[in-house]
Amino acid sequence: MAKQYHIACEPGDVGKYVILPGDPGRSEKIAKHFQDAKLVAHNREYVTYTGYLAGEKVSVTSTGIGGPSSAIAIEELAAIGADTFLRVGTSGGIHLDVMGGDCVIATGAVRQEGTSREYAPLMFPAVADFAVTTALVNAAKELGTRWHAGVVQAKDSFYGQHSPARMPVADELNFYWEAWKRLGVLVSEMESAPLYVVAAALGVRCGSVFNVVWNQERAAAGLSNPECHDVEQAIRVGVRAIELLIAEDKAK
Repeated sequence: MAKQYHIACEPGDVGKYVILPGDPGRSEKIAKHFQDAKLVAHNREYVTYTGYLAGEKVSVTSTGIGGPSSAIAIEELAAIGADTFLRVGTSGGIHLDVMGGDCVIATGAVRQEGTSREYAPLMFPAVADFAVTTALVNAAKELGTRWHAGVVQAKDSFYGQHSPARMPVADELNFYWEAWKRLGVLVSEMESAPLYVVAAALGVRCGSVFNVVWNQERAAAGLSNPECHDVEQAIRVGVRAIELLIAEDKAK
């Protein structure tokens, strides 16, 4: 198909570089950082704008929540020419050093979700592209952002994390949560693992940066626990990372 079934875009509609927020309302907010941005398509949870950064055509497409819809987005965007993807989203802290308002760059992800299992066996790691990750780290440093880089947890159930005690599999959920804490996992979110594995299967690049909303483990420990729903800082890191990638790719 020339026109993709879910995202309602066709070849020429998007650039090689695509930012992937979850919230459809966030697409317009990100597009305001582009030059000459225009709405390309709005179908289901997928809202796409295309514009320019550093003279290069770039796009933003929302994915909705979770692995299945994110996998559809990256599949269909790659089918029409995109090859570099950068997830900008939100997360909840696990590691005690992570606070609300921080940015977390996901170098890899725990595959505690189902979508990636239909692309690769569980022995295969969900790992971010090195060039995209490096650009995110350099962007965060350049912008003076408080940032962390490391492994994140990707899950399927929001309420399985926040209300595990009422779930029939509470013991299993709590067992794994304690393991992630001991292993130094930084935050919990819902898209990075499937995006990384699908990207590997497609031979494209993908990385992620998250705004930390708050940290339930800091709250449980009686530590200060600021709450931040403003994703602008993470957006700026993501946009600047795309500009750095464009410059690096042009120099090759």
